[in-house]
Amino acid sequence: MITRISVGGLTLRGVSLGGVYTSIFCPELNALFDVGISPRSSAAADFLFVSHGHVDHVGALSSHLGIRALVGKQRPPKIFLPQEIEEPIKHALEAMTVLQRYELAIDAIPMKPGETVPMRGDLHVRAFQTHHVVPSLGYSLARKIKKLKDEFKGLPGFEIAEMKRAGRDLFNCIERTELSYCTDTLIQALDNNPELYKSRVLVLECTFLDERKPIKLARAGCHIHLDEIIERAERFENEALVLMHFSQLYKPAEVVSILDKRCPAQLRERIIPFVPGTKGWPG
Repeated sequence: MITRISVGGLTLRGVSLGGVYTSIFCPELNALFDVGISPRSSAAADFLFVSHGHVDHVGALSSHLGIRALVGKQRPPKIFLPQEIEEPIKHALEAMTVLQRYELAIDAIPMKPGETVPMRGDLHVRAFQTHHVVPSLGYSLARKIKKLKDEFKGLPGFEIAEMKRAGRDLFNCIERTELSYCTDTLIQALDNNPELYKSRVLVLECTFLDERKPIKLARAGCHIHLDEIIERAERFENEALVLMHFSQLYKPAEVVSILDKRCPAQLRERIIPFVPGTKGWPG
């Protein structure tokens, strides 16, 4: 049932099927992206990023919190979400708390586009605007890293160590985006946030793949069509472009064959489809 891939030094595991359920866990970042289904293996995630309020992306939140308690996680998870849906989410959990008879607690962090919030250590998250039929956000997880200045590259290690002890300024501090998550949106989310093309790993919805759902109808539902990604093929610089949220129109193996057939080589080599290795979709 669970799809698992390794990309850019990260592991992604979970399920994503357009309109049914999406939930993707990255253990290295301790981050869960959406919770339309609640696998036990993702219950330990301390950071949850909710893209929007549709049930296929947040409908299993109460189940997730219940399973989290069962596996011994006592601290409420930090849940990053569009500010417009904070109160409805809290009201829904209050109702479920009455039914459960124990508190389904969260640490809600409402966000606006462009806002940056620290997570842990040097890791932080920036929210960006996505374009769906309800309030929605995408998220970029980044960290600041030190890189040796060009003038010091190639020097022996002992010289660099001596200069470091002497207090020399040897490093530039740069931001590196480890992963960006962008789903249930018009393609304008990429056009308006070009830095997404440089994220090490870009997890991007690609709900429709061919003429069975033309671009016009894909846009009417605020979803991305493969044609729109192909139009921008030369812009993707990501180490990995993880395409997900495929429509039930396509079987998992068919997704792979369509990508092989339709995508230019320089784009296809970056793409990893987030699909199970089974004939049909989970469930």
